[in-house]
Amino acid sequence: MGPGDLKKVLSVISTAIDPNLLTGIYDDAAVYRLKDDIAIIVTIDYFTPIVKEAYMYGQIAAANALSDVYAMGGRPVLALNVVCFPISVLGLTFLEEVLRGGADKLVEAGVTLAGGHSVIDPQEIKYGLSVVGVVNPNDMLTKGNLKKGDKIILTKALGTGIVNNALKGGLLDEETEKEVTESMALLNMKASRAAVEHGVRACTDVTGFGLAGHLMEMIEASPGMGARIYSDALPLFSRVEEFSKMGLIPPGTRRNRKFRGENVVFKDHVPDWKKWVLFDAQTSGGLLLSVGPEGSDDLLKRLLKDGHARASVIGEVIEDPNGHIEVV
Repeated sequence: MGPGDLKKVLSVISTAIDPNLLTGIYDDAAVYRLKDDIAIIVTIDYFTPIVKEAYMYGQIAAANALSDVYAMGGRPVLALNVVCFPISVLGLTFLEEVLRGGADKLVEAGVTLAGGHSVIDPQEIKYGLSVVGVVNPNDMLTKGNLKKGDKIILTKALGTGIVNNALKGGLLDEETEKEVTESMALLNMKASRAAVEHGVRACTDVTGFGLAGHLMEMIEASPGMGARIYSDALPLFSRVEEFSKMGLIPPGTRRNRKFRGENVVFKDHVPDWKKWVLFDAQTSGGLLLSVGPEGSDDLLKRLLKDGHARASVIGEVIEDPNGHIEVV
């Protein structure tokens, strides 16, 4: 669902007020305090296939579902499978491979798979996880708390939506497909640990609303703040420029630009193909981190050491223009 439609639907929902609910609808996951030093994180995510291989689809779906816990600075501990399966269309072997991929990713993350729920879907498989994690409330990361002068770091490359659109059109080479698939399957676990240990002020993960959409959520949670993004510093997957110039822009990316376009100010030299990248709907994207300038170099070195080879400083937090993103 696009961000505009989702915002409209959520605006009519009322919820009970509980002082132990530390975050809810408008953050990456729900966090509920059990004691002063322990809170649980609860989230759910699932989607249709975005790669051809069933096993890798399971890996990516699991990594994506776990990411919301990592974005909160937490440690996932328990997961349940969520499956909608067209048994009359796909054989059970396909489902077995999807579940095996998801289970292997959970083992890598040290998360216990405790069951799940399945329904028959008439047309297309949907797979993901409901995940429970834990965090010390004092160490919890949220979208807010941006400070002027903070450096903005992104831990993965951009362009999964555009590249996967090329895949659907049969235009993608094996090397680029492998590059993007491996990135989507990479856990944000080590990046999350590094963020907590290096004093990151704010964090979210970049997924369906694109870089601009998720950064705007951070700005809206930090009154008086804005962001400047260095367009030349954005890490991109191979062939993103080529496919964007060809017009291979997914519907979700178009919805993101329609909803957030007025919040983003582009300098004249930024080409239109790159503007689309700012709004590109990502699958299992990286963490978006705001860290004080004195700690940004050490954090970036740690991320690169821990396997996030495309981690980059992509911008900074500013006060003018506040409430907007400036792309230079």
